[in-house]
Amino acid sequence: FQQNKRCCNALITGLLSLGQTPNTNPRHGGESVAEVLRAHGVKFVFTLVGGHISPILVACEKLGIRIVDTRHEATAVFAADAVARLSGTVGVAAVTAGPGLTNTVTAVKNAQMAESPLLLIGGAAATLLQGRGALQDIDQMSLFKPLCKFCASVRTVREIVPTVRKALAIAQSGTPGPVFIEFPIDTLYPYHVVEKESAPKNTPKGLFGKIMAWYLQNHLSNLFAGAWETCDLSPLPVYIPHATEDEVQRCVELVSRAKKPVILLGSQATLPPTPVCETLTFLKALESLGIPCFLGGMSRGMLGKNSPLHIRQNRRDALKEADLVLLAGTVCDFRLSYGRVLNRRSKIIAVNRDRSQLLKNSDMFWKPTVAIQGDAGSFLLRLSKALKGHRCPEEWPRSLKEGEAIKEKANRAKADEKTERHLNPISVLHRVDELLAEDSIIVADGGDFVGSAAYIMRPRGPIRWLDPGAFGTLGVGGGFALGAKLCRPESEVWIVYGDGSLGYSVAEFDTFTRHKTPVIALVGNDACWSQISREQVPMLGSNVACGLAFTDYHIVADGYGGKGYLIGREDESRLDDIIKKAQKECREGKAILLNVLIGKTNFRDGSISV
Repeated sequence: FQQNKRCCNALITGLLSLGQTPNTNPRHGGESVAEVLRAHGVKFVFTLVGGHISPILVACEKLGIRIVDTRHEATAVFAADAVARLSGTVGVAAVTAGPGLTNTVTAVKNAQMAESPLLLIGGAAATLLQGRGALQDIDQMSLFKPLCKFCASVRTVREIVPTVRKALAIAQSGTPGPVFIEFPIDTLYPYHVVEKESAPKNTPKGLFGKIMAWYLQNHLSNLFAGAWETCDLSPLPVYIPHATEDEVQRCVELVSRAKKPVILLGSQATLPPTPVCETLTFLKALESLGIPCFLGGMSRGMLGKNSPLHIRQNRRDALKEADLVLLAGTVCDFRLSYGRVLNRRSKIIAVNRDRSQLLKNSDMFWKPTVAIQGDAGSFLLRLSKALKGHRCPEEWPRSLKEGEAIKEKANRAKADEKTERHLNPISVLHRVDELLAEDSIIVADGGDFVGSAAYIMRPRGPIRWLDPGAFGTLGVGGGFALGAKLCRPESEVWIVYGDGSLGYSVAEFDTFTRHKTPVIALVGNDACWSQISREQVPMLGSNVACGLAFTDYHIVADGYGGKGYLIGREDESRLDDIIKKAQKECREGKAILLNVLIGKTNFRDGSISV
């Protein structure tokens, strides 16, 4: 026995000596992450700092990638989402392990449903300590697999570059969406730091101690093996589905025969490569077709402020009358009454990158004449080219515009009505819309007040309207505005808040101040969750949990380094002057909050809240 023990000891000692080559290389895995991000054109990483991810943040900063830290992890993801939408690239957020990641879940789900290409980087416990009760150690992969197109947990430093490249390509391919990479802390720090931290403080004596030392040394060697070998950092090909020639030709025949066609543009129509790279060409294509368009979600503004083809009112009536409907990235979900608003006699062309969205509810309330799994923007360009010389009969869009004018005149009349107290919210929104700069970006974050704004405020151009999308998430305001201002620093960025939704991200006024990203927040303060109260009170006879207070939100903005204004009925005559002053101060670098006390109107009666 003693002889066998001596042989084992000698073997272990020999193996240990093979793995004890000193590694003084100061490089670390965070540098590899940063190098791939830079090679993919990433300009910003949004974060709330944590020790698990510090090497990534430090390395990114050294390579010229701007690190923007927020006051909540959800805001970091919302900001990355906005960058993805506005830049046509992948937005990136990095947060620490455990609660840092769980705080992002709503924002990641929102990005999934809004089809935003987004990379979420998460810290994690060391590879050897996962599942052993380490600080902030949970099963993060199971949490994000239902939310992301791709999830990976890096196990060695050499895996970092190929894993990040693959994730960035997947985020943009097919139907864009979020991807998640988990980085255990020992894959990010330098060898000597990991070696020091992984060494047991009191190594057991004898054979068991030597076996443990060998195991740890072997694990460490494998962790860093091949870490700094030269490898390709360039972007992988991105797959975008396109309509076939036969599908386009069939649609050409249908459109050429239509007398009353309508296009419903959805958020997918704003996806790259078409709108981002060929905005002017895209607009000319729609104008050449001459087909009236209803714009929803991110596509608001695609036709500019006053296009004769953009119809803003009476969509339900137009769809009943239309003989052809082109759903360009629009989904038959609750926003189209699950397809019930479509005329069963209409020819319907549906184009969507996602097959499940393409055919949603087609087994119940509607049937596509042609269903194309492909990119909506490039499809419209090809359709316009194939229909060169053909134009929709002009009396059709003219009649829809006439009906719109009647509806908008009635809406404008509501703006002139006096509310029981405070300011008329419809009047406030009209006056803000009239004073918006031509380069403005509008961020929508709220329920009732924001729902009214969607009817009244007119985005001045493509991708100048940001809303959460189909998930209806509250709290996007601070992050969306932050991302928008960084992408387009010359633009005037407005956040339209309800007083309820403001509570989610008002702390980001601190972020706006620290990072010199001045925006203007317009808060419709009616001291109520009005979108819920409007139905709850008449149906159930109680306003429980719907009431808020006329809180001094403007003082909160002051405290975070911004500038707040309280605006009430006594300020009605000088409202325009206050707005202009706010715009001037914002241009000079101050984040502004307009706390507008508003009364009740019946403008939104009958709107959807569930």
